[in-house]
Amino acid sequence: MNKLTVLFFLIMFVIGTDTFLISPLIPTLQKLFHIPTEYAGWMVGAYALGYAIFALIAGPLSDGWDRKKVMFSGMVCFSISTILCGFATGFWTMFLFRFLAGVSAAFTAPQVWASIPALFPAAKTAKVSGIVMAGLAASQAFGIPIGSLLAATHWSYPFFTIGACSLLVAIFIPYALPEMKPNQDQRTKLPIFKRYVPLLTSRIARRSFLAHFLFQCGFFAAFSFIGKWMTDRFHLSVDQVGYVMFFLGLGNMVGSISGAYVIKRLNRFNTMVVGFLVSIVCFIALPHLPSVSAFEGVYFFIFVNMGIAFPLILGMLNSLNPTIRGTISSLANSIMYAATTLGSWFAGFIYANFNGFSAVAIFAAISFAGSLLTFILSGILTTHSKTKKEHAS
Repeated sequence: MNKLTVLFFLIMFVIGTDTFLISPLIPTLQKLFHIPTEYAGWMVGAYALGYAIFALIAGPLSDGWDRKKVMFSGMVCFSISTILCGFATGFWTMFLFRFLAGVSAAFTAPQVWASIPALFPAAKTAKVSGIVMAGLAASQAFGIPIGSLLAATHWSYPFFTIGACSLLVAIFIPYALPEMKPNQDQRTKLPIFKRYVPLLTSRIARRSFLAHFLFQCGFFAAFSFIGKWMTDRFHLSVDQVGYVMFFLGLGNMVGSISGAYVIKRLNRFNTMVVGFLVSIVCFIALPHLPSVSAFEGVYFFIFVNMGIAFPLILGMLNSLNPTIRGTISSLANSIMYAATTLGSWFAGFIYANFNGFSAVAIFAAISFAGSLLTFILSGILTTHSKTKKEHAS
């Protein structure tokens, strides 16, 4: 079982690294491809757009296929698409290859989360899920900075390296994973989009997913332009931006590791309220900080909150209806990447036209405030009975 845990960790690590790799490279690629700032965010958004569109169908579709074959095929396509990014000759070829990488990730990542409860005993599911989730946090702490350091030599090296590592991970899937063919449950015969009906008809679910969208939109709008802001404001090189990303990634890991303890001490309502309010204050302060060290210190708290809030939100969403957790996971991932697409595009637009990162930070703060208010109004933070009542309906 240990080899499966390591395999799932590595899959999420390379996917997580690739997801945000463009962020510190935006200034370099802008100059190389002659891209205006208002369109630069689409190099981040292309990957997210591919993921957002296909995650809605990839999860339900894969319920009727052998998850082992889907995971292997997805990882191979993911590695090829990422390697092709290193051969991009302009904005549109980069957009296409990033889009294809996002599509491949949309078929791969849901298989990991769906495989954990199928392959591990119930007593170990939470522990394994936490370790796999740490793969995403580790990708920010180590993967993105390493990619930035490689890019200091040549911008294409991170794509070649991550693509090669992804292919190496893919090779082990046929040997480490058992076959996971679908059972012939009646639910797998339902049309794809009918599986979303219980969520669309639930008031708590609708508001909770809207709050999830606002949270992700605000965070990734600001995250996409960290590299450009530090380059413009503090004149950092791409490898120096990588060191900053490493420190911020550590904040995400700290939040992921300490999240369960914090929630136990404060309860999930207080954890969400305190974390979001601190993040809002941090976003408002960020554009006015005088030094890189101050910027790092303040943004560190935002990443700590991200590490705590993200698993908490996913856990709450998955509790909405335990009978369709695979569909919920697909929808949550699709919404996250749709928010990344919209957030990165809008951030590029307002960065170029409205006072740089100050406008982006204000947008992020407003998004977090809207998310917190929507979570509170949904009732998901404070009520278990309402959710159970909707389960029965």
